Amino acid sequence: MLDIARLRADTPGCETQVFLDSAGSSLPPRVVVDTAIAHLKREAEIGGYRAANERLDDLHAVKTAIGELLGADPAAIALSDSASRSWSDFFYSVPLAPGDRILISGADYASNAIAALQRARQTGATVEHIPSDSSGQLDLDALETMLDERVKLVSLVHVPTNGGLVNPVAEAARIARRVGALVLLDACQSAGQLPLDVTELGVDALSATGRKWLRGPRGTGFLYVRPELALSLEPGRLDLHSAEWTAPDDYVLAADASRFEFWEHDVAGRLGLGAAVRYLLDQGPARIYAAVAERAEYLRKALPEISGVTVRDRGTQHAGIVSFTVDGLEPVRVRDRLAEQAVTVTVSHRGSTLLDMSARELHSVVRASPHAFVSFEDLDRFVRAVTTLH
Repeated sequence: MLDIARLRADTPGCETQVFLDSAGSSLPPRVVVDTAIAHLKREAEIGGYRAANERLDDLHAVKTAIGELLGADPAAIALSDSASRSWSDFFYSVPLAPGDRILISGADYASNAIAALQRARQTGATVEHIPSDSSGQLDLDALETMLDERVKLVSLVHVPTNGGLVNPVAEAARIARRVGALVLLDACQSAGQLPLDVTELGVDALSATGRKWLRGPRGTGFLYVRPELALSLEPGRLDLHSAEWTAPDDYVLAADASRFEFWEHDVAGRLGLGAAVRYLLDQGPARIYAAVAERAEYLRKALPEISGVTVRDRGTQHAGIVSFTVDGLEPVRVRDRLAEQAVTVTVSHRGSTLLDMSARELHSVVRASPHAFVSFEDLDRFVRAVTTLH
């Protein structure tokens, strides 16, 4: 059974507010803060190089913990400074030529879509949008009809930034593999709140951030790359960590996913990320996932009972993000008025998920994302606060 009292005790930031922004940048548990600060203090005592050398085993253990979470070999994990960096480093390493096709989903993030459009302009490839079905999730039938041997990459979003739907990733990946297309999964909103077994999902690569549901530091993220595939790709940027300079006119790439890493990095941040993932594993991921889902469902039932409030989530399976609007109030105004009552939510704007938001004629939505450390008393306080907005 999940120890909510311990979760809250480990999260001092939840004592003075109702915190509902784990889809943005969550409150880290105390061990994450202590781990990062302790290393910064050690750097101040002996310098960054010596301090890092003292923690080599611990840095390796970060990948071990992430591998345990994903069901992956640690050698298939590359650490980075964000989900966007991880996604881009993989995406820009995939060879593209004129006539090649890139498929993106209707819930794709702006950063991914912009990168796809840029590479299409550079290479002569094309970018096409996979439609959503009537529920709002990825239309698997439409995806199947779109596929041919020219599709080189299918970009999937597990959970969009602007709502709680969960896309059928494993099914989509199986369909894409029939034509040999690579599947790149953006899991920045699912890592830490949904199961992510890369074998079961069947994806070729997966990117995620540390600062959201994993409750790690900002400026951290990671990339999983299927081992056999990693050895066939050359990242667009290399340094003396991702490759070895072997002759005046030659170099050799690292033999695993570390070819997607650079030597320079935030050691304190990565140790903090490792502490966050280990904290999740120690708590029991399935218990955390269930608690997040229970709290989000509680809000999905409570919010529509308030006059003028519309829940905007779509899909048949839901995650921990609850999006909504309030009649007569711009979402930014809702966010700010709730902040006055010590309730933290955020806003997702059309520009972040242009295809989906435009199709639904939404400019922005309020986003509430309760983690497992949020109590049901907190949720009731939030609901009462929303009631007072009119």
